Amino acid sequence: MHGTAASPTARRRVTLDGVSRGYDARVRAIRADLADVALADYYFAPHYAAPVPRQCIAASTMVRSAPGADAGAVSELLHGEAFHMLDARSGWAWGYCGHDHYVGYVPMDALGEPGKASHITTVPAPVFAAADFKAPVLALLPANARVNGEIEGDYLATGEGFIHLRHVRALDTVESDWVSVAERALGRPYVWAARGGLGYDCSGLLQTAFAACGIAAPRDTDQQAQEVGAPLPDTAELRRGDMVFFPGHVGFMVDGTRLIHATADAMAVTIEPLADVIARFQDRHEQPVTDRRRI
Repeated sequence: MHGTAASPTARRRVTLDGVSRGYDARVRAIRADLADVALADYYFAPHYAAPVPRQCIAASTMVRSAPGADAGAVSELLHGEAFHMLDARSGWAWGYCGHDHYVGYVPMDALGEPGKASHITTVPAPVFAAADFKAPVLALLPANARVNGEIEGDYLATGEGFIHLRHVRALDTVESDWVSVAERALGRPYVWAARGGLGYDCSGLLQTAFAACGIAAPRDTDQQAQEVGAPLPDTAELRRGDMVFFPGHVGFMVDGTRLIHATADAMAVTIEPLADVIARFQDRHEQPVTDRRRI
């Protein structure tokens, strides 16, 4: 099925003129057979669909490049995050993530009707069957999951169970130190395309740490190097919170000499001397550091 389309009487004519324009398929929902109706004035497709709002109801789910559990992962949708569905068939929804417009496929059973959120988890948060830390754990939500509930004593009472207030913050509040947010993920496994559910990749760690501080960042390292912060002169001394980019990789400076990053070399989120990271990349790349940026 497709998303809700405009009625025949409401159709508008689209005139195609000028040269064809390129687009980034990661953030433009266009397939050979279908595209987001919001793009109708800019790109041709045989059919257009209006997005149908959905919300991730699983703890997390991988966003994939094609409909199938064996397809490559491109990102991860966390509990409570929005997904805008343009097509659904054979148990898979195609559309884009609400927080960064990243396009892909997610399992239909991971999506539900959109709802409100009052809080966001700050760490992997157990959901208890009762307002008691000795109660059975019903689920474990990743950091940065969105939940809705009312405060009852030391717990947030949600429709899915009880979460301790030490594990959440109000959605309308933000943190101020994205490095401290990233440090809470130390030791979590490196997982390609993950944003906190199964683990983290380098740009997923950066994106979610910034999000906790109210800073919107795109999904991938090349996008982040273009859109987040401002470039630093080569002579500028690095400080806490600065971003250092390598070929296909990124991390945060913890201080003037150490980097925190999710790295496949350690298969974990780790802190290590920046000089060591540069040395590893220097073995494989003529230019190990491609950019340095600061908010």
